[in-house]
Amino acid sequence: MSEKAHILIIDDEKNYLLVLQTLLEDEGYTVTSINDPETALAFLNESEVDVVVTDMKMPKISGQEVLQRIKKSWPHIPVLIMTAFGSIESAVEVMKYGAFDYITKPFSNDELLLSIGNAVELSHAHRQYRLLQEAMEDKYGLHKVVGRSRAIRDVLVMVDRAAPSRSTVLITGESGTGKELVAHAIHYASPRKDKPFISVNCMALNPGVLESELFGHEKGSFTGAVALRRGRFEQADGGTLFLDEVAELTPDLQVKLLRVLQERCFERVGGTEEISVDIRVVAATNKDLAALVEQGRFRDDLYYRLNVVQIPLPPLRERREDIPLLVAHFMEKVTGENGMAPKSFSTEALNYLTGYEWPGNIRQLENVVESCLVLVPDAVIGVDNLPPEIRDEDSQFKSAVDLLPFPLDLADTLEKIEAALIRRALVRSDLVQVKAAEYLGISKSLLQYKLKKYGITGH
Repeated sequence: MSEKAHILIIDDEKNYLLVLQTLLEDEGYTVTSINDPETALAFLNESEVDVVVTDMKMPKISGQEVLQRIKKSWPHIPVLIMTAFGSIESAVEVMKYGAFDYITKPFSNDELLLSIGNAVELSHAHRQYRLLQEAMEDKYGLHKVVGRSRAIRDVLVMVDRAAPSRSTVLITGESGTGKELVAHAIHYASPRKDKPFISVNCMALNPGVLESELFGHEKGSFTGAVALRRGRFEQADGGTLFLDEVAELTPDLQVKLLRVLQERCFERVGGTEEISVDIRVVAATNKDLAALVEQGRFRDDLYYRLNVVQIPLPPLRERREDIPLLVAHFMEKVTGENGMAPKSFSTEALNYLTGYEWPGNIRQLENVVESCLVLVPDAVIGVDNLPPEIRDEDSQFKSAVDLLPFPLDLADTLEKIEAALIRRALVRSDLVQVKAAEYLGISKSLLQYKLKKYGITGH
């Protein structure tokens, strides 16, 4: 690790700089030594530095001021202070301002190298964390919500408006509509994005385990509790807690969740100490919570606490214009992850995908795209390669009907549909009327009557 670390040394004594530079370079560090603090601070604007080592007593700018300016502009860089005028008071002072360590001259080489080694480890940990945060933000940011439909644009507007606040958000929608992705987007568009995003599925665990998972437990609080455990609320402190399938909470857990939302505090299972947390709760459900409240299966006071900002996610069948975009997105994702050659869906196959009902919504669409890419050897995926349920004519017809606007004039709409089907049959039959009539299941004379009625030229 040390050979990749860049150390900046600031000291007005040039001879001391030379000695330190030689020592650290011998240890495999990349070293920059500067005897003017202003020049050194300007250097930080242009270079990637892992650790700064600065003298305390320097003309014009003190080491403490250098420390404060670094912590303001580059808080992730550990700063070591060295001075020939050491005292407990000055040590406490610089540590208060965020110094990583404080070394009194003269010091042993081993002492300095140990402190720098620890600082480098911390610096690299900070860098890895920043890279992880950037990767997570890139993966779950608002730009990752794919779609241009009015329905999804309305969702993005609500996310953008809700994210900066600490208000509780309730995301509703059918299974597979992308509720967790939206929850991530809220977090990474909020001031809490550098803090934890903790997720828990309330349906995946039985009530006893879920209580311990949420609130933690004290050692010995129940059989098997061999050590203290911090729950998800504590883990999310400062960040966001995502409660998926919140409608599945038992009445007892509903009461406990209500208290956390009201007071931002709780006790671990088996504990008496009150623990305070600063969290933003985002909940999600595919059920109608208002109906559950009417049925007495969900607390009304908890419902109102959760439903401060509600973001309803549309099912895929209500945003069909987004399906080609989603297909392209999933194709790029799957081929990239598996090192596969690019493929495409035929226009007719894409039309079938767009016309299907998608009861499993986006999750189902992603699975279908991945299955086709893996199983179909050809570069172009056709209708015959699609799952049987998507090729089902009744399903496609129902989907086409769902696309019709309401309200409508039924007689006029039926005539338009009939005329469109006649034109389609003529095209399919290369304008051979006998064959077109067969496609439509009617006689040639009836077809000719319809052609005249709708002013369709067919020869």
